[in-house]
This record gives sequence, structure tokens and C-alpha cells, in this order.
Amino acid sequence: MESNEMHLESMKKAVKNIHIADHMLYVTYPVIKDKRLLLKVLDQVYDAVVYIINAVLQQDYILKRIKLYSDPKANFQTFMEKSSKNYNITSDEVKEVAELVSLYESHKKSPMEFSRRDKIVIMSNSLKTSIIDSEKLKKYLNLSKNLAGKAKLGMAV
Repeated sequence: MESNEMHLESMKKAVKNIHIADHMLYVTYPVIKDKRLLLKVLDQVYDAVVYIINAVLQQDYILKRIKLYSDPKANFQTFMEKSSKNYNITSDEVKEVAELVSLYESHKKSPMEFSRRDKIVIMSNSLKTSIIDSEKLKKYLNLSKNLAGKAKLGMAV
């Protein structure tokens, strides 16, 4: 695949993940009420945001606005400091992306997760807890939709 098509492929994958997460959160979850589904929604939203960030970075690299690195954390830093501004992504949205990434990483590294009422509690090795509920996931889903819209607009897709 040519490098100038990679960002379009990333955007397609992001949109697909957003649709899946949206359906799971607004259609499937209210019917079956299985808390584990919330973790699947988190995975889908996280993947969508990662695809959007990749698309933005690839597009900026093609336009010679940035350098890309083999270190994903360095590329994420480049997105937060430089690329986000090129696509009118606000500092609040950048903070929410960082929160989402942090929540996802704590979920992946967590030795223990359990449900309490309508929430999933993620416990870290240091006994610090993070909470996932449908409202928080709706916020992150809306964030991913906004980012996708801004990325498409910036790329004129």
C-alpha cells in the first residue's frame, strides 16, 4: 500500500471501530446489561482513537510537517504537541485522549477488575482504582467521533 493511502485506511478502520462501539454501547448493552461489554466498548473506542491518531500522523508526515519515530510514545507526544493543532483539536480533547489512553493501559495491566452496580472497577498493583461506566464511555465515544470528524476535515477526505 502506498504511504499516501495508509492514512485513508486508518480512517476507515477508525470509523468502523466507532460504529461497532456505538452499537455495543447504545443498542446491545442496554438490552443484555453485561458489564464485561463495557470493557469491549473501551477496547473499540481506544482502537478507533489510535487509528485516528495514526491517520493524522501519517498525513502530517506525508505533508512534511512532522517526523515519525519508531517509538509510539514519541509519536503520541508529536500528535499532542504538533499535529493536534493542525486539525483544530482542542487542548481539552487532547487531555481526554490522554485520559483514555491511561484508562486503557490501566485496564490492560490490571491484575483485578470487578463490577459494582453499573460500573467496572479496575484495580492496579498499587491498589489505585479506575472506574468505567456507560457515561464515561459515551464521553469517550463522542470524543472519538469529534476527532474523526476533525481528522477527515483536515484531510479533506
